[in-house]
Amino acid sequence: VQLVESGGGSVQPGGSLTLSCAASGSITVINAVDWYRRAPGKQRELVAVINKDNSTNYVDSVKGRFTISRDNAKNTVFLRMVNLKPEDTAVYYCNVFILTGLQQTDYWGQGTQVTVSS
Repeated sequence: VQLVESGGGSVQPGGSLTLSCAASGSITVINAVDWYRRAPGKQRELVAVINKDNSTNYVDSVKGRFTISRDNAKNTVFLRMVNLKPEDTAVYYCNVFILTGLQQTDYWGQGTQVTVSS
């Protein structure tokens, strides 16, 4: 299984970005997907979760600004980020729980840089 992240970049405060995390390979089904971020000098932070039933959860600091979604047909998960703030600057990682046959394994994306600065 391979994960490819894309969509990061540099934006001004108030700007928007959409991150993508595409999985390929031997996949029976994608269960939960988490988006994490790591800002310079800080610990990794869980930002958003989407479960197999499409229920979602967000850290308080991004509620109302970030939206996690999935396209099961394309084995892809998205993180739509609007009204970005400088404190959202971080490397963002997807963590995908994939069922292959009867075995579940989690995989990590390579990370994508998001920079919010004026």
